[in-house]
Amino acid sequence: MALPVRRHTVPARFPELFDWLESPWPAVLPFGSAQTFRVEDYTEDGKYMIRAELPGVDPDKDVEVTVESGMLTIHAERREETKQERHSEFKYGSLTRSVSLPEGADPGKITANYDQGILKVTVPVPEQAKPSTRKIPVGHPS
Repeated sequence: MALPVRRHTVPARFPELFDWLESPWPAVLPFGSAQTFRVEDYTEDGKYMIRAELPGVDPDKDVEVTVESGMLTIHAERREETKQERHSEFKYGSLTRSVSLPEGADPGKITANYDQGILKVTVPVPEQAKPSTRKIPVGHPS
C-alpha cells in the first residue's frame, strides 16, 4: 500500500518557483530597486530587432525609447490596479533596459511599434563587409 504524500504549501508571499526562475534577475534581488522586463534581440534581413515584453502599459504615455552613445534604452512606467469586493491591489514601478546597438546603426532610422503587450524596435544596420581570407605563402631563404 502506498503511503500518502504530504504536500507543503508555499506561503503566498513567495512567488511561484517558475515565475521566479523566468523573471529577470535584477527584479528579484532584495537590494535592487530597479525593475526590469524580458527582452529578446536578433538580426534579421539587415535589421537589428529588439522585442520587449511590456504588457499592461500605454505606449503613448508610459513608454520612452531613447538612443545615446550607441546605447538604446527602453523605459516604461507600469501602473496596474485591481479592485474586488473586499480586496484591492495595485502595482507600479519604473522599468528600464538598455542594449548596445551594432556598429554602424543609424539612430535616425530607428522605429518602434507596440502591439498586444510587445514593443518591437527595428534598427537598420548597414551590411558589414565580410572579412576576406587570404593564404600567405611561407617562403624559404635562398
